[in-house]
Amino acid sequence: MRKPNAKYPLAGTRVLVGRARHQAGSLSSSLRGLGAAVTEIPFIEIRRPASYRPLDEALKSLSTYDWLILTSVNGVQAMWKRLGRLRIRRSALKHLQIAAIGPATKKAIVKHGLKVRMVPEEYVAEAVVKELREKVNGKRVLLVRAKVARDVIPEELRVAGAQVEVVEAYETVVPGTSRRRLQALMRNRKRRPHIVTFTSSSSARNFAELLGKLPARALESVQFASIGPVTSATLRELQLPPAIEAREFTMGGLIRAIVLARYAEPAE
Repeated sequence: MRKPNAKYPLAGTRVLVGRARHQAGSLSSSLRGLGAAVTEIPFIEIRRPASYRPLDEALKSLSTYDWLILTSVNGVQAMWKRLGRLRIRRSALKHLQIAAIGPATKKAIVKHGLKVRMVPEEYVAEAVVKELREKVNGKRVLLVRAKVARDVIPEELRVAGAQVEVVEAYETVVPGTSRRRLQALMRNRKRRPHIVTFTSSSSARNFAELLGKLPARALESVQFASIGPVTSATLRELQLPPAIEAREFTMGGLIRAIVLARYAEPAE
């Protein structure tokens, strides 16, 4: 077991944060505050969808929906920009029952003066379905999300009797500029991270693509830290099994899991 350092529990730990560039700040700063040496290389780049037409048409018809489901902060931000571009006022959303996956998404919604009716106990699609199954029969539901996302929510809510429309607010792509940086980092034994963080299945898939055909030794002594079971399942599919998984599927939960995992290991 490592000797606890109450002030800097991650001192001597190298952590690679792979969040989209504009979102890495809070996770990185929290880890640095705990003593970690953080490297940021984005595994995800957020881009506008090929067309805003489906989203715009849905936003112009908000009065016809009963529920609005938002699955990420990116979705909230993208939707709000389009509302502004279309000159649709906040009052057009007041009648909606709003569901958010996770406290960060809820915070982004509340920031715009809207109330969130439901945040599932666990921040995964299955939990949203569980919470809403008895509430959406005969209701119209608008789901705003990324281009690439699992279909659990729309499929299961349709089975429950809802009319669900899914619109893409943004898409996630692999940042081409990250490939060389990531491969160089993983080849360097002195700089190679002890821990790589993953906050979504997309980040896991993109990491694997960015790695390319690096030899297995480039991942020696590297632990993968996952924000939750869905991301963990994706890592296992990619033959990158997670050594660390957050119990609470939030950034705070991920950080606490990393701290606990580091103390559970023998000192180097």
